[in-house]
Amino acid sequence: MAEVILEKVVKAYGKTEVIHGISTAIADGEFIVIVGPSGCGKSTVLRMIAGLEKISGGIIRIDGREVNNLEPKDRDIAMVFQNYALYPHMTVFNNMAYGLKLRKFTKDEIKHRVDQAAQLLQLDGLLERKPRQLSGGQRQRVAMGRCIVREPKVFLFDEPLSNLDAKLRVQMRLELRKLHERLKVTSIYVTHDQVEAMTLGDRLIVINEGAAEQIGSPLELYEKPATKFVAGFIGSPSMNFIEARLSRDGQSANIQGDVRLALSDDGAPDFGDRKVIIGIRPEHFNISESNPQAIPLSVDHIEILGADTMVYGRFADTPDLITIRLPDIHHFKSEKVLPLSVAPDKIHIFNKDTGARI
Repeated sequence: MAEVILEKVVKAYGKTEVIHGISTAIADGEFIVIVGPSGCGKSTVLRMIAGLEKISGGIIRIDGREVNNLEPKDRDIAMVFQNYALYPHMTVFNNMAYGLKLRKFTKDEIKHRVDQAAQLLQLDGLLERKPRQLSGGQRQRVAMGRCIVREPKVFLFDEPLSNLDAKLRVQMRLELRKLHERLKVTSIYVTHDQVEAMTLGDRLIVINEGAAEQIGSPLELYEKPATKFVAGFIGSPSMNFIEARLSRDGQSANIQGDVRLALSDDGAPDFGDRKVIIGIRPEHFNISESNPQAIPLSVDHIEILGADTMVYGRFADTPDLITIRLPDIHHFKSEKVLPLSVAPDKIHIFNKDTGARI
């Protein structure tokens, strides 16, 4: 196990900089997830840690040793790829043992390590099969087993579950988390799936256009997003964003006409009487039939999902479609007006120009 440190790491292709000075310290034994939309640079960061991409600036340290100029084989890392990268002509045993054979391990040591990893991953009955005889989930386990037998200081995962169907992804997420709890090896995991990120990571690094927007625990990013981008990316369904004008004292926000939202006691007094972006998560709205200050939502359409009901509509004449998540089955007619309220401490305020949290 090892600590991984990134100090102002930059990647540029010619004059085009794609990774803009990312810095973080990943603790020994921590499971950290790098998450962001396609093309944001998250896989590039992982490949720089692995040594598959040369960095253009900054320092990467693994277990206290600078690895900027070390080959991947000398960094004591193991990587699981999106496409499994198994040898189709080899058995499961030989796929898992191949790296150890190259490193001149004895036959007894190879067998001991492969048997241990196979038992851990429930592959012990499949060691003589070839990859074509395995399911997608089993192939992914073999790819992980090949890394485990190496006993590296750091595991790197590059979207390893993206080729699996939805049900199998949920199962493999649970298995990955349990595996990490047993092995306690420093792990860096890349995904574009925020649900995967929230359920797997001790901490998340949210990347946007090559920059780290926020680094923190899943709950911290959910409850107190640092930017409008993080707020919209973390959480499913996405946070609602509404343009509003703060009152002079910053204690309330005017959405449209006489529609007002009360803010928490601290409010945003320094931003009084200016336009801002209000953020409210779909699950934080409540139906308030008897509340005279309730906000009227004109229902556009609904989706009944069983345990939840999704309601879509608009406040007054605002153009933005609002999503409401209700933890029950509700039957509404289109064009019905729903009186809604939201607790002031569940309202997020963002700078309209920069997107930064106020």
